[in-house]
Amino acid sequence: MPVEKTINQEIHRVFQLQKANRINLSKTTASQRKLKLKIILSEIMSMQDEICNAVYKDFRKSKEETKLTEIFPVVSEIRHTIRNLNKWMQPHRVPTPLSFFGSINKVMYESIGQSLIISPWNFPFLLAMGPLISAIAAGNTVILKPSERSPNTSELLQSIIDKLFPEEEVKVFLGGAEVAKELTSLPFNHIFFTGSTVVGKLVMEAASKNLAKVTLELGGKSPAIVSNDADIKTSAKRIAWAKFMNAGQTCIAPDYLLVHEEIKEKLISEIIKSVEYHYGVKDELRKENNYCRIINDTQFYNIKSLIEDAVNKNGKIIYGGEIDDNDNLISPTLIDNVSMDSEIMKIEIFGPVLPIITYKNEDEILTIIEKNPNPLAFYIFSKKKKFINKMLKSIPAGGAAVNDAVVHFVNFNLPFGGINQSGIGKAHGFYGFKTFSNEKSIMKQRKYSALMFLYPPYNKIKNKLIDIVIKYF
Repeated sequence: MPVEKTINQEIHRVFQLQKANRINLSKTTASQRKLKLKIILSEIMSMQDEICNAVYKDFRKSKEETKLTEIFPVVSEIRHTIRNLNKWMQPHRVPTPLSFFGSINKVMYESIGQSLIISPWNFPFLLAMGPLISAIAAGNTVILKPSERSPNTSELLQSIIDKLFPEEEVKVFLGGAEVAKELTSLPFNHIFFTGSTVVGKLVMEAASKNLAKVTLELGGKSPAIVSNDADIKTSAKRIAWAKFMNAGQTCIAPDYLLVHEEIKEKLISEIIKSVEYHYGVKDELRKENNYCRIINDTQFYNIKSLIEDAVNKNGKIIYGGEIDDNDNLISPTLIDNVSMDSEIMKIEIFGPVLPIITYKNEDEILTIIEKNPNPLAFYIFSKKKKFINKMLKSIPAGGAAVNDAVVHFVNFNLPFGGINQSGIGKAHGFYGFKTFSNEKSIMKQRKYSALMFLYPPYNKIKNKLIDIVIKYF
């Protein structure tokens, strides 16, 4: 209890410091904000080895994969933000209706204020730094609470932030659910949460008590749909990489495969070839530089139980299935003949297991996806424009990719986020800047306005003018 009390006291102290400083930060220029981003960029570039080592200690992720999936997206977004921040911060004019002829109308972006970022463990560096970049670009104070499940990366984040920023601007607090609960009870102006839907609901409930704006980056069951005309080899390579990267612990990884019955066997064969090319066979998976582990025992046994339940309900492991309880290792696994009643088809897997479902026609696809609606993403592999367009129009989702998977996340000109159960709000690039900003509407009126002719007292002429306005404007 004394320790918790001390942490809570520190949280409240820093919150008040940032509250007193928020106006100062909101007045910072684009040049001042870009300088901060450049300092972060320089620090990341000089600490790549330390970042890779921290992530490796958390779940044995290879240096190469960490550079590609944790460091590259962060430095890329920083550079993108630096290039565009001047333009984003400029008020932009919007069209003026004829009824307001003579006025000037603009939208101005102002800092939202005090921001709280709660980041997850699966990409512990990337998913902490991404929203932090947007929050700093928008001129906000930030408290960051990284995941306690990736302690080495979280501690490194804390040391980096402590080195680069005064606590009245950005501060990192480490800890678990109790720290998160205390933080979300405070009247932040914006809370950005990345994690599970279950916890996301708790965050939103806590935020509602202070009417805080929220962004929730959640998850869901993201399908990969492969039609009978798809390029099988290319589709298999991209699905295998997107699914088994990070040992499947990716919120937008293909969660299950919907493949046309005509090409099922060929596609499975090519996926297996791709897996073995990328990661080797069985014992080769243990090579430290190839394949990462499941983050902890809890997550490991959750995935293991999903596999067991699927097999108990007539699912058949057709590839992989090697499990090492002592090493938190689950090999890339393909399960065929999966029952829609199995748990693996009801919840997000978040692991290296790919259920395979065949379909005969397009209606079957939509029926299956509707059982787990509003995915964070979905993927279409096809050459048929009509089929592609039908899927894009028929499946509500946070995002989609055609003839690829996962990579849309790294295009910072695209908004990233979910829909309903998979999330609320958008991130990345300009959309992240908007998320941490208030869009202020401004109308500048001239001395004389057409609207003045419609002020009371009313008479026959004004009544006619009102009727004309209603009819034509």
